[in-house]
Amino acid sequence: MFTFLHAADIHLDSPLKNLAAREEAPVGTIRGAARRAFDNLVQLAISEEVSFLLLAGDLYDGSWKDYNTGLFFIDRMRKLRQAGIRVFLVSGNHDAASRITKTLRLPDNVVHFSSRSPQTVQLDDLEVAIHGQSYARRAVSENLALAYPDPVPNLFNIGLLHTALSGRPGHEPYAPCSRGDLIHKGYDYWALGHIHQREEVCRDPWILFPGNLQGRHIRESGPKGVTMIRVENAQVSEVSARELDVVRWSFNRVDCREVSSEEKLMEVVGDAFRQEVEQADGRPLMLRLELHGPCPFHGELLRDSRYWESGLEGLAMDMGDLWLEKILFHTRRSQAIEPKALEGSPMEGFLKGVGDGGAELFEVSELQTLCNRLPAELLKEEPLIPEDGEARQILLAEIRDMVLARILQQVNR
Repeated sequence: MFTFLHAADIHLDSPLKNLAAREEAPVGTIRGAARRAFDNLVQLAISEEVSFLLLAGDLYDGSWKDYNTGLFFIDRMRKLRQAGIRVFLVSGNHDAASRITKTLRLPDNVVHFSSRSPQTVQLDDLEVAIHGQSYARRAVSENLALAYPDPVPNLFNIGLLHTALSGRPGHEPYAPCSRGDLIHKGYDYWALGHIHQREEVCRDPWILFPGNLQGRHIRESGPKGVTMIRVENAQVSEVSARELDVVRWSFNRVDCREVSSEEKLMEVVGDAFRQEVEQADGRPLMLRLELHGPCPFHGELLRDSRYWESGLEGLAMDMGDLWLEKILFHTRRSQAIEPKALEGSPMEGFLKGVGDGGAELFEVSELQTLCNRLPAELLKEEPLIPEDGEARQILLAEIRDMVLARILQQVNR
């Protein structure tokens, strides 16, 4: 019986985006997040007394030139060496572009697989064979898995590969291969990297992406960490995810159908914030908040979004280590404005123009002119006019609601 850890996409010293720019955010924690997450990995390996650690590519972050990053990695590998833990790694697309990768001398407990052809390392004491190949260049378009050797008989065979499989949204299609390609190879476990979201591709045999170690922006939200595998009698007996991230990213869509007042808004959003903080388990949390759905308070929200942003940011700060990365106002009116209510008014023609399908009546230049004529306080920033007709319709609907909210405000005074 033995255990090992499977990690990937460490991106050491990669900057976290959008969070460090906020004056009140914990900048020191943010800048050191990738290193601290890696320290968590090293500590987990030592405390669990794992037999070895697999790193499935993208240890570094592209053309990063700070050799202190590499020296940090070597120091942590020496700690694992002192604990008797071996490390096996392949270079991914980011590593292939890194000068650090090509110049560092690694401790003797670390095996860095060749980029020339697939390589096999046998661990006789554990009856394990590990097969892997590094990237020789950033963009690898060929199916590397096809050239991996046949499994070594009577050993537990592991494939270590940086790949997009048949493709995943948001990731370059490097080293493409199919699920079937990996299954038919006959290995007992495939340790994959490149996809930053944890994914169990197959359980017979196990084919798995552990996800990246530390989320770096809102598209890498949710728990991040590594996967621990226990092997008994030459078979996988347990697979478990371990959360090791230091800063947590999250996206929360708050349904505003019951929001009819400022007090209700703060109550609903406050409940969402508390739930997010609880799930972050003490980590600093960077949250993107979206207010969406039909909302009785829609006009108020559009009328002065800066006011609501300030209030919601203050509410977040009261929760502790919670910062709002962005607030999206995507609510809509609960009830449509009756056209008869505005018959004969200067707004009648405008509303007809921006009604359903009205976007097709506006050229991009005309829509830009319309936006330029709106009071500055109605728009948080200069709008980028979309070329797409459907997107223009959404923008027109937002302009319509902002204008109506201002009219109703004047009428009700």
